[in-house]
Amino acid sequence: MSVAKTYSPRILVIDDDTRLCELIREFFASSGYSIQTAYDGPSGLSLALGSDFDLILLDVMLPGMDGFGVLTQLRRRLQVPVIMLTARGAMQDRVQGLNAGADDYLAKPFGPEELAARINAVLRRSRIVASESPELLCLADLRLNPATKRAWIREQQFEITCTEFDILDLLVRANGRVVTRDEVCAMLYQRKATPFERSMEVHISRLRKKTAEAGVVIRSIRGIGYMLAKDDHQ
Repeated sequence: MSVAKTYSPRILVIDDDTRLCELIREFFASSGYSIQTAYDGPSGLSLALGSDFDLILLDVMLPGMDGFGVLTQLRRRLQVPVIMLTARGAMQDRVQGLNAGADDYLAKPFGPEELAARINAVLRRSRIVASESPELLCLADLRLNPATKRAWIREQQFEITCTEFDILDLLVRANGRVVTRDEVCAMLYQRKATPFERSMEVHISRLRKKTAEAGVVIRSIRGIGYMLAKDDHQ
């Protein structure tokens, strides 16, 4: 399978499985992707903070500092997209990773085609679209800049991941319309939602906390999806 590309992304793989790192490097070699590797938490964090990467693949189980610790430190200074690599069946690890600011997760073992699809989906959402006059989306005290994927409550910028921004952008543009779970899942993962779509609920929960002071509320419409509206109680 060839990986479609319009540019050459720089990807950092932080995983102590050296054979897996080499397989990832070999798979993406023909696609022009630049792959760098680190085999423990501290060196991976140092490399991530000292270079400009388009995406980071981050394993949970790492020597020196685990993936959650690395992600927490990253999110204090960078908004680079991160895909967590977790053990199959470790649902708590996945939820913890999303709560810490991961954009997606992938359970081991995984096939290279699935990895490529996840990477492409996250990169596609995180690319900055150049614009001579950046569009601003506003609702109540919430402001979004799709060109830079930045968000503000009044004049205060707040931390938001690329995935969270894309969900919030979709809800604002819906202009009071209910956005179905299938719509959100199609945007994030290019598939329909499943009955047990825990990752989506985690992202929505984090967004509710982050936008609590913006005069808006994300309402869950049972069995259908979500709607963003002004909060009449503020």
